[in-house]
Amino acid sequence: MPKSRDFLLCDVFSDRVGAGNGLAVVLDGSGLSTERMQAFAAYINQSETTFVLPPTQPDASYRIRIFTPVSELPFAGHPSVGSAHAVLEAGLAQASNGELVQECAAGLLPMRVDGEGANRVISVRAPRGQHMATSDAAKALLPAALQGMRLGELAPALINNGPLWWCVPLADEAAVRTLQPAQAAIAALNFATQSVGFAVFAPADAADYQLVVRAFCPADNIPEDPVTGSANAAIAAYLHQCGALAPIGNPYTASQGRELGRDGLVQVRVDDEGEVWIGGKTQTVINGTMDWESQERA
Repeated sequence: MPKSRDFLLCDVFSDRVGAGNGLAVVLDGSGLSTERMQAFAAYINQSETTFVLPPTQPDASYRIRIFTPVSELPFAGHPSVGSAHAVLEAGLAQASNGELVQECAAGLLPMRVDGEGANRVISVRAPRGQHMATSDAAKALLPAALQGMRLGELAPALINNGPLWWCVPLADEAAVRTLQPAQAAIAALNFATQSVGFAVFAPADAADYQLVVRAFCPADNIPEDPVTGSANAAIAAYLHQCGALAPIGNPYTASQGRELGRDGLVQVRVDDEGEVWIGGKTQTVINGTMDWESQERA
C-alpha cells in the first residue's frame, strides 16, 4: 500500500497568498529514495520541493532535502524559510528562545523566528559566500551572457554559498526591471561553471525596498525564479566583501518577482561576523496529502 504523506504548498517571502515564491513541503520524507524525491519534485513542478526528515545530528531541530525539478541542492533560501514555517505549523519542531537549527546538505544552519502566524518572520543564516575563480573557457562565455545589459560599476562575480550564483550588478533599477536576458547564453555559462543561476541587481529608491533583484536559472529549466533566498544571500555577501553595502544599508529589503506577478520582499542582514541572514513571511496556500510509491517501478 502506498504511504499517505501530508504536504503543503506555501508562498515564501510574501505577506499575502499568490505572491512570493511557491514551495512544496512533504512533511514526512522517510522511506522515499532520492530518485522518488526527485521524481515528485519534477511532478509537482515548483521551483523547489523539500522533504522533512528526522535529524541525524543532536543539535538539529529537523532535517530537509531540497530539490529543484531537475536536481538536488545543498542549500536554498526560500525552501529553508518555507520549510521552517511548515514544521512549525505542523508541530514537528518548536522554536527555543526564537531559534531553530536546520540540518541540510550544507550543514547545520541557525534559524530565527519572530512573531506568529501569517505575520511570523523566519530568517536563516546562509552558508558564508565565497568568491570563486573561473576558467578561461568559462570567462569566454560571460560576454554573451551579459549582452544587452547596462552594467554597474562592480564586476560580475561567481559566489558559492552552497549553490553557485553569478552576481551581476546593473546600472539602476530600470536596467533590472526591463532586462530581456539571453537565456541560452546564460544556460551555457551555468553549465560551464556548474552554477545554479545568474542574478542581476541594482540599488533602488523606493519606500519599502532598497535593492531590486532578478534571478535566471535556465539550466534548471527555470527561465526566471520568482524570489530567491540563496541568490539574495550571495548578493549580500558580494556587496559586503566589496565594501559596497553602505549606500544600500544594513539591514535592507530586496524586491524580487514583480516581473512575474509575484512581488516578493526579502529581508537581508549582514551581522557583525559577516554572516548573511535572509528572511521573510510565509503564507500557507494548500494543505493536502499525497500517495507516492517508495519503490521504483519494476
